[in-house]
Amino acid sequence: MFIPLKDDNPTRRFPYVTVFFIGLNILIFLVQLFSPEGIYYYVYKMGAIPYEITHFQSVHYFPWISPDYFPRLSPPLTLVTSMFLHGGIFHLLFNMLYLWIFGNNVEDFLGPARFILFYLLSGLGASFTHIIFNFNSQYPMVGASGAIAGILGAYLILYPRARVLTLIFLFFFIRIVPIPAAVVLGIWFLVQVLNIGMGGGVAWFAHIGGFLVGILLIKIFTQGRKAKVWIH
Repeated sequence: MFIPLKDDNPTRRFPYVTVFFIGLNILIFLVQLFSPEGIYYYVYKMGAIPYEITHFQSVHYFPWISPDYFPRLSPPLTLVTSMFLHGGIFHLLFNMLYLWIFGNNVEDFLGPARFILFYLLSGLGASFTHIIFNFNSQYPMVGASGAIAGILGAYLILYPRARVLTLIFLFFFIRIVPIPAAVVLGIWFLVQVLNIGMGGGVAWFAHIGGFLVGILLIKIFTQGRKAKVWIH
């Protein structure tokens, strides 16, 4: 198993949007965590349910509770709100770690406004990929993973040779080593592909779709421009 810790790729300006997204995700999770209704009230209220999107029909998850108490958001709106919800603390922490490591450089290259658009489009692309392969699913999908996967795809194109300090542990072997971003992100993508069909409540297709959409978008957004990277 490996966990990226930081990259050796400085930015030219402070990543205000990346920090804002991290703060917003953390704030929303704290609201979920300390709300009297509990974390999953918001997951079911504001998560994206494929069946609702594909059948234009709302799903009511708690038949013993009045729909007036538990109203679902409009299905198209949940495609956005679901990007800022998380199902647990580790889900949140790993997503925010990846967002911080790789998001600041992508924001630095695109600029704040285009980075916001890139993030949202990557998240939507990830959601639709999940929906295509889970057409009739009535389980809600939440998390920033799809949008962040788009950032990983963009980083792979922009900074493939940047070094990423990575914690590697395999039984008793524990090391922190600098690894090229192309290797780290290539392994990450391979893990997503190999886990298709493994279940576990993880939207693997969303990760794959977000990654590929991010690659496509960064090529569109950066035509005629080149990224700079400092190698140490």
